[in-house]
Amino acid sequence: MNKVLQKLYHFLEHGEDVVLATVVSNTGSTPRTIGAKMLIRRSGEIVGTIGGGLVEYHVLQYAPEVFRAGNALIRTEELMGASTTTTNQMICGGRMEFLMELIAATSANRQRWEAFAQAMETGRDYLLLSKLAAQEGLGEVERWLVQEGRFVPESFPYRETWVRLLQEKSGKAAAAQVVVMESERFLVERSAHAGAVYLLGAGHVAQPVAAIAALVNFETVVLDDRAEFANAGRFPQADKIKVLTSFEQAFDGMEIEEKSYLVIVTRGHQHDKTALAQCLRTKAGYIGMIGSRRKRDMIYKELLNEGFSQADIERIHCPIGLKIGGETPEEIAVSIVAELVKVRSERNAVKAKATPTCCP
Repeated sequence: MNKVLQKLYHFLEHGEDVVLATVVSNTGSTPRTIGAKMLIRRSGEIVGTIGGGLVEYHVLQYAPEVFRAGNALIRTEELMGASTTTTNQMICGGRMEFLMELIAATSANRQRWEAFAQAMETGRDYLLLSKLAAQEGLGEVERWLVQEGRFVPESFPYRETWVRLLQEKSGKAAAAQVVVMESERFLVERSAHAGAVYLLGAGHVAQPVAAIAALVNFETVVLDDRAEFANAGRFPQADKIKVLTSFEQAFDGMEIEEKSYLVIVTRGHQHDKTALAQCLRTKAGYIGMIGSRRKRDMIYKELLNEGFSQADIERIHCPIGLKIGGETPEEIAVSIVAELVKVRSERNAVKAKATPTCCP
């Protein structure tokens, strides 16, 4: 979602009003879940997706009305459709409810969406609370940012104990949730950082990895000791690029957290070993290294002889990536990013499973 929010703020900053469509409930089999977002410009251009097909076709039909009236709408989309593929109806078998609203380029909106987008990028803990009325035709959506009990805007017309309950019931799950407080329904979205991928090595595999990782909302950081490789010309999608003195100081000045993903794709055995040793000294939740099993076993043996433990070795994904039978740098990159997405999804699922989503 962060890429959509970045684009939303970009439009607002340049004085452009846009329509924001957000999935606020889903049952059965649906293409997207709660919190999925899509922007619609007056030209009809879209950013993001809430499911494609007829869902987005109908959303685009509603958009001119939202631009014209300035009021928010809540609509439902039945995906039961026909039992064959010979019609244009969607046959997923589920039901989606989505909110459509005009986000005008006012100073208040710029402040609100900038703060939330920045919170997502920096990992600061925010909640975005959006009040969802029951009727299909709404006025402007009431929305608040909350950090450590402080509201933006500062006024909150409900009991402040609700915020604590909303925080508790949304937990630490990255996924958006709808929480009911007495008769009021809130969409609760946490400023969960999608995670940063640190590419140790800027060679021919790192390039497509950076590009694909950016497409699925990872922050991408490229690290290499060669300026002619680690540069914006080769990595236009990268969020950060750092030319290292050596891989022995790969993470100097950086804070590697549990939600960090470290991908070792250097140009040789010795650099791989050096980089891997540095990775094992961090708290990173994912460490992966490209290479053959023979090279892997040799490096593992050397690290064990230097004092690393078997528990350290078990943290490493090597050979890196899901087994899809790829050989080209682009195919290898697909397998690597697929594994990163799998790990991220499994972590989010564990957090969501441990989190209650409704009030007693």
